[in-house]
Amino acid sequence: MEVKKRILVLGINCFPELTGIGKYTGEMITWLAENGHQTTMVTGFPYYPNWKVQKPYTGKGYKKEKLHEDNLTIYRCPLYVPANPSGLKRLIHESVFFISAGFVVFTLLFKKKQDIIFAIAPPFHLAILALFYRFFRGGRVVYHVQDLQIEAARELNMLKPWMFEWLFSIEFFILRKMDFVSTISEGMMARLAKKIPKKIMFFPNWVDTESFYPLPDRNLLKLKWGYKQEDHIVLYSGSIGEKQGLDSLIRIADNLKEKENIKFLICGTGPYKQELMRMAEEKMLKNIAFLPLQGYDVFNEFLNMADVHLVLQKANASDLVMPSKLTSILAVGGLALVTANPGTTLYDVIRAHEMGVVIEAEDEELLAKAIVYIAENDHEKFRANARKYAEQYLDKRNILPKMLADISQTKK
Repeated sequence: MEVKKRILVLGINCFPELTGIGKYTGEMITWLAENGHQTTMVTGFPYYPNWKVQKPYTGKGYKKEKLHEDNLTIYRCPLYVPANPSGLKRLIHESVFFISAGFVVFTLLFKKKQDIIFAIAPPFHLAILALFYRFFRGGRVVYHVQDLQIEAARELNMLKPWMFEWLFSIEFFILRKMDFVSTISEGMMARLAKKIPKKIMFFPNWVDTESFYPLPDRNLLKLKWGYKQEDHIVLYSGSIGEKQGLDSLIRIADNLKEKENIKFLICGTGPYKQELMRMAEEKMLKNIAFLPLQGYDVFNEFLNMADVHLVLQKANASDLVMPSKLTSILAVGGLALVTANPGTTLYDVIRAHEMGVVIEAEDEELLAKAIVYIAENDHEKFRANARKYAEQYLDKRNILPKMLADISQTKK
């Protein structure tokens, strides 16, 4: 008989955020609570990806929520949310949350002991609060790395060069003190293994293959969003920031405007969306449209509608960040057009399982040619392989129980 655990999760993002880290953390704590584990989440107010606190939350003060027959307790902590998140503003954003979350962790010292403490990175230094709790009350700490934050910040020149030596030293201290370190891709496992001589656990992002699945008559779904059945929908869905390089889609759409059946659709929110809309309007493009994030109730249909799903990675980030959107795309049998360079995990896994088209990153001309090629050819084999991969490797009904069993059964 499975012994139910008391589990504390520390993470700045959580539901009702629909994309990114918050999506997975929210689904994890929901699964834990539904399976009888007493779960406590210390998080912020939902703000991602539009960098604005979502209604009905105001983001002021602290808020406590009880869900799933009281198996799940959520403490939401106040935090600073910058409208335009620069490197310095992000640092302040995460530091404010670290302090406000610290007060909640301190109060938890006087409640029932937690068996397992998850620290979700980024922010990477949130793990210090997990160590603080363990020092006084015990428990096993799992440091789960969704994004190699410091490397990504360095590659994107988000902070002053002198700051990185200091940040890496803090990270090394954290890694050395953890009971378990886990991450979401083989490439990131290899990078972490170079930092610390410790076993790195594989804890990939998952997908609910019962909620996201292929639908028949995909072309009929296009009518629901105002397209013709014969249109080829090229979809980017997710966070809209400057670092995604989405301005290239404006130029590609302009160059392909004579191919009237190819339609570009950018769906999501983010600080760069208004600028992209301005650029499209300036060029008077009729083959590109913008939508907000679609609701969960229609998201399966929305993903099924698209003929091409764009997963755009920068050349220097292809092995640092495993795109969270890819899991849902694979589950619906979507055709992913991925930009990733040879030798990266993303490139290798797409090619090995023949479940999408992968091209080198940051090559605008190549991206345009690939879009046309996909629109004019049949790729049902890739679609079938994508669904097969999701069922075999990404089903949360397999991943989450295995993760918890591995942590519980491993001797200290």
